[in-house]
Amino acid sequence: KELRCVVVRGFPNRQPQAELANPRSSSKPSSLHLIKMASFAEAPEGSAAIGAKIFKTKCAQCHVAESGGGHKQGPNLGGLFGRTSGTTAGFSYSAANKSSAILWGETTLYDYLLNPKKYIPGTKMVFAGLKKPAERADLIAYLKEATA
Repeated sequence: KELRCVVVRGFPNRQPQAELANPRSSSKPSSLHLIKMASFAEAPEGSAAIGAKIFKTKCAQCHVAESGGGHKQGPNLGGLFGRTSGTTAGFSYSAANKSSAILWGETTLYDYLLNPKKYIPGTKMVFAGLKKPAERADLIAYLKEATA
């Protein structure tokens, strides 16, 4: 099977689509599926307003975005961009997170948010990830504003 990805910026629901096609078949593909974008550069443009809603429903249980806030089950995310993983003062990170030495930016966060446990094997983060590229881009747009 062959996957072809079509990214349309400004599409009303902002969700990239891919056609699932059988290369041996002469008929047009009949179903559409969302797939992982290969990189942040290929992701749809994020919306901070939508990202704020995603943060509230999927992240706020464990994280605070604003600088100076306390830690919850997860670390405070203030100052996230440009920081090395596992270095927030006062939070007890897993050895895996500390030793990964990831410099957090749009690209690394986009990849991490797809599947945190796969990106940093041994992390304590229990979040399953965001599979939709638009959701990851939206959350990153929000975090860039909220954690600055």
